[in-house]
Amino acid sequence: MLNQTIIHFMRQIFILTLTGLFLTLFGSNLMAQGTITGNIQDNDSGEPVVGARVILAGTARGALTDQNGKFSFKAEAGSYTVQMTYIGYITEEQEITVTAGQTTDLGTISMQAEAVGLDEVTILASLATDRKTPVAVSTISGETVSRLTGNQEFPEIMRSTPSIYVTKEGGGFGDSRINVRGFDQRNTAVMINGIPVNDMENGWVYWSNWAGLSDVTSTIQIQRGLGASKLAVPSIGGSVNIVTNPAGVKKGGAASFSVGNDGYQKYGAYVSTGLSESGFAATAQFTHTRGDGYVDGTQFRAFSYFLSLSQSFGDKHTLALTALGAPQVHNQRVYNAFSNVYLQTFQDEGIRFNTDWGTLNGEEFSWRKNFYHKPKIFLNHYWDISDKTSLKSSAYLSFGNGGGTGPRGRIVNPSIFDSYSGKGTGLHDANGQVRWDDMVSYHQGTVVPGFGDVNTHPDTTANGGAFRDGFIRRASMNYHTWYGILSTLDHQLSDDLNLVFGVDARYYLGEHFRRVENLLGNTAYLSTANSNNPTNYITEESPANFGNFRDNSYKTSNNVLNYWNDGIVTWLGLYGQLEYSTDRLTAFASLSGSNQGFQRVDYFVYSPDDTPENDIDNDGEYQKSPFVNKLGGTVKAGLNLNLDESSNIFFNGGYFSRQPLFDNVFINFRNQINDNLKNQTVMAFEAGYGYRTSNFKGNINLYHTLWGNRQFDQSLQVMVDTNIVDALAVFDNISQLHQGVELELQYSPISQLTLSGMFSLGNWRYTNNFDATITDTDNNNPLGTSTIYAEGLKVGDAAQTTANIRASVNIVKGVSVYLQYYYADNLYAPFNVTESQFFSPGAQVVKLPAYGLADAGAYVTIPLGDVNLEWSINVNNIFNSEYIAELETNNLSDLPSNKVSDFNADQMAIFLGQNFGFYGFGTTWNTSLKIRF
Repeated sequence: MLNQTIIHFMRQIFILTLTGLFLTLFGSNLMAQGTITGNIQDNDSGEPVVGARVILAGTARGALTDQNGKFSFKAEAGSYTVQMTYIGYITEEQEITVTAGQTTDLGTISMQAEAVGLDEVTILASLATDRKTPVAVSTISGETVSRLTGNQEFPEIMRSTPSIYVTKEGGGFGDSRINVRGFDQRNTAVMINGIPVNDMENGWVYWSNWAGLSDVTSTIQIQRGLGASKLAVPSIGGSVNIVTNPAGVKKGGAASFSVGNDGYQKYGAYVSTGLSESGFAATAQFTHTRGDGYVDGTQFRAFSYFLSLSQSFGDKHTLALTALGAPQVHNQRVYNAFSNVYLQTFQDEGIRFNTDWGTLNGEEFSWRKNFYHKPKIFLNHYWDISDKTSLKSSAYLSFGNGGGTGPRGRIVNPSIFDSYSGKGTGLHDANGQVRWDDMVSYHQGTVVPGFGDVNTHPDTTANGGAFRDGFIRRASMNYHTWYGILSTLDHQLSDDLNLVFGVDARYYLGEHFRRVENLLGNTAYLSTANSNNPTNYITEESPANFGNFRDNSYKTSNNVLNYWNDGIVTWLGLYGQLEYSTDRLTAFASLSGSNQGFQRVDYFVYSPDDTPENDIDNDGEYQKSPFVNKLGGTVKAGLNLNLDESSNIFFNGGYFSRQPLFDNVFINFRNQINDNLKNQTVMAFEAGYGYRTSNFKGNINLYHTLWGNRQFDQSLQVMVDTNIVDALAVFDNISQLHQGVELELQYSPISQLTLSGMFSLGNWRYTNNFDATITDTDNNNPLGTSTIYAEGLKVGDAAQTTANIRASVNIVKGVSVYLQYYYADNLYAPFNVTESQFFSPGAQVVKLPAYGLADAGAYVTIPLGDVNLEWSINVNNIFNSEYIAELETNNLSDLPSNKVSDFNADQMAIFLGQNFGFYGFGTTWNTSLKIRF
């Protein structure tokens, strides 16, 4: 009821506010209009700049330049600043006065390249062009990113675009996730300057590694569906392409300071040398961010750096070097078997409540701490071979260092694990915080109330040994080395026909192990999991602090426990595209093919002597597995037709044969190769319509994506005769169908007011029931079959209906305010289709209540000679709405239906008391001050 009341209230606010602004403030100007015309060309070549955006500053009123670089649109009588923008060019501005009934001609405007190599980067990144590229696309400018991000997560800026769902998960710094058209981050390609950043083993993207990107972003482009990328990237749901700022042509700099709720602070500095006469340019940026976190016990500290250098060599060659990274440490709130908290607990204790933390020696200390640094370096070469042929290449290198901490152990008498069972119970005090100081004292031999008898064996802890008494904090480490090259040859066959060829080669080495991060007062930890060192007393700690992310003590002093293995992935891809383009028609056909190789090396399970020549266990498995190679690729085609100066239609379709993820290749956490390994398949079709005028822009598109031939495996135990046998069930031919409609609008009824909005409606579901063959783990003998009843089940983990409306008003020149409302519905719980409840017909998926969030903000720009002073403030969730952002479980026992919004008070109490999940954040705020010079 509260949520519905807020939604109704917001609707009334919008109607009254916009009606008042429209009729009262500006109504007198509606009939007094004049015309603004002009022509835009490239400053160096004199060629027309096609598709440049010409608007009245601070509004959406304007037009795009045509094939000849010309533009024309109407505006109310008055004085304005006209802005001319295009990716890769410096924004041009002119002050004008519009007279009713007359034409104001700006003449020919020459636009200069903004940054060395930015145009080439956009080609490498396969960015889409309005009314030309036949894909569903939303573009967010770097200025919008900079203004809106503040202390929000970087992906949250994208939530205002169709079919995007973003949550903060547990609420730790950088722990957010994004879904596109119902597909999670493993199935959404994320690229920086056209270079893929999805993990080559599991496909995930960890946004805490890229926290500094919001400060150096030139453009974010979200291409939904298979997209325009020529690479065979995992763009099943879509792709997010982030283009950073190359070395700037203009000399200047900036300094900024931001503050926000819960101790948030951010300091930043930026400087650019400008382009010298010798063709050299450099840009550098550095930021430092820290805070206590909205969620209890989630302190964070982060740095980010960015450096871009470029040098032109005559008219033919340019080299550009870019390096960026964001080392960070942050405490977390993580759902798992150790720290699960029922939703009822958040109702009782507040949505910020966190059971993972406490204080140790007076400082915040948590079971869950993430620490990572993933620098990425690009070296780009741009070669204009001739007027018709160019070669654009990018060699890149990335090092990943760090991991995440967690508990390991128990207290024996009474038996205490770290699972939360209420305040003042187990390891938690009366405030629900972990008793860290008491735990250390117990490990050192002190009698601690509630911990049972004194620990008389402080030299051992949980894993192995006769006593198994005590806790440590372990760190699960993930190092990686990743390098590759992406090269694109572009040749113009004729005025209308263009041919592109390219190569995409990558090598990835991931090192995975656990180490002792903090002994918590113990003198040693006994590890017995390593078959090559079954009695390993670990006495050395390796703290998760800055400067110690890559500690090799696991190699030098055997500080390693539980597991230690390497994952190696190689990739070689070729791609080509033929494009036909005229003023009215653009059509393309593209083809890509790739070979992906997988190898696993396990230093724990297997002996170094276990080789193909000396199969110690006669199981066909060795310490170093053979390479497993799989072919894959894409076939795509699309067409855009401009019906007239305002309307266009587009169509696209494609087929994607996608290689499996690393964990599908090797099963049972061993070097056991999956004999039933298959590529996943994706078939996608899309159609859209666009309409443009000087004050209106609208797009609507329909999509159909069938994701099939997927595999799941599940370890289980079955009864054979009178014996319990370890078995593996492999489910084949699992498929999901994602269909929907997306609408995006922008309208300026008057020059001072811009309205924008989006609406997306999806229908994402499993298409059929599917069967599994069950085999025994030891001999791979068939034991029977099993069926999962999944037909018609809704795909969970993302809202299938979303909407957003935004009103921006320029009060006076340099002062603007905005009001925004976001709505999410048809949000289903995530679930694993191999859960036991789906082995019988009739199981359902929890449907969470709809929710809405209102945001507001203001921007002020004050020119002071050669210096600009910029101030902004953002308030998110201004009504402090309470809502469940995501569910981690799917329990409906003793409940009448799957719709939480239909539950009465008693049923709601049952639901909250048997499900785990997270509430979204309440009201947050941030404000910043920036000086540009």
